[in-house]
Amino acid sequence: MPDTELPAITIPSHMLPADGRFGSGPSKVRTIDSLVAAAKGPLGTSHRQAPVKSLVGRLRSGLGELFRLPDGYEVALGNGGTTAFWDIATFCLIGQQSQHLSFGEFSSKFAAAAKGAPWLSAPDVIESPVGSHPSAEGRPGVDLYALTHNETSTGVMMEIRRPDSADPGALVAVDATSAAAGLRVDASQFDVYYFAPQKGFASDGGLWLALLSPAAVARVESIKASGRFVPAFLDLSIAIENSRLDQTYNTPAIATLLLAVEQLEWILGNGGMEFSAGRCDRSAEILYGWAESTAYASPFVAKPDERSHVVATVDFEERVNAAHVANVLRANRIVDTEPYRKLGRNQLRIAMFPAIEPDDISALTGCIDYVVSALS
Repeated sequence: MPDTELPAITIPSHMLPADGRFGSGPSKVRTIDSLVAAAKGPLGTSHRQAPVKSLVGRLRSGLGELFRLPDGYEVALGNGGTTAFWDIATFCLIGQQSQHLSFGEFSSKFAAAAKGAPWLSAPDVIESPVGSHPSAEGRPGVDLYALTHNETSTGVMMEIRRPDSADPGALVAVDATSAAAGLRVDASQFDVYYFAPQKGFASDGGLWLALLSPAAVARVESIKASGRFVPAFLDLSIAIENSRLDQTYNTPAIATLLLAVEQLEWILGNGGMEFSAGRCDRSAEILYGWAESTAYASPFVAKPDERSHVVATVDFEERVNAAHVANVLRANRIVDTEPYRKLGRNQLRIAMFPAIEPDDISALTGCIDYVVSALS
């Protein structure tokens, strides 16, 4: 039936999750109480003065602690989000040729950016069907390996490790936008781990953050010295210089910084990565366990060890219209469970970021069962 003809279904209030936000980006924000106080503090003040620089400093030092960065690694940040960072990388991190693992909408976009850069050789792209991930292959001439820790569009995660037989000095750059703070990672296995704060760090978008190894910083400096033209907004060397001063090259959204710092310090105060990743583990156990035991649903990702612990995709049998289920959930203030639009599957996509309570995931599964039964 058309969505406009869906019956009015009211889920009993005692079944509802405490918070009905399950979007895969942006994430549920835990609290905004601090923003009220900040209206009389750093909001609306210069980002080059102590109050805002202190926020940036807390963010940078906290990320170093959370990811247990080795000596010499540093944290840089700037405006624009992950999409901007792909362009930054084509200018400032790829020497001549990159290799990209492409297994969904977002992992393919960095490859497209590299392919469109006329100063670079054509990228080496390794693809796999959606719902799976390929593996990096060390190949002569490749000086940057572009990996994706979690493919947000499909709900596939992968272990991050340096490829065997890579050329000496080759960098590993990891898109971690939906993985950071929710999936464990060994910092020695990457040179660049970049993300935006609107998912695992329960903030707004418009900012990129990058964890950089000494080798990555040296690559930036080498490309800068080579005379390659780089627009100032995309110049990673400028971003690094400003980050070392606890500021950004352009004016940032201070509310975004504030929310990210609050989420980060909440995670650190409760045990760090094991705490936040453990919450995601528990949510994933609940959600995939439900999907596997439910007659009309099943996990989209076939291999259990590739099923994301931060973004779950669940297929429905043809007899159950997932779009109708999502619409009824939305009418009951359970929002953003719709699948990624370009995937075109009869499924729901459910975020399990650290800010989302595992108990709310459990409540969500009960609400889905209730709606499916009511629609039958």
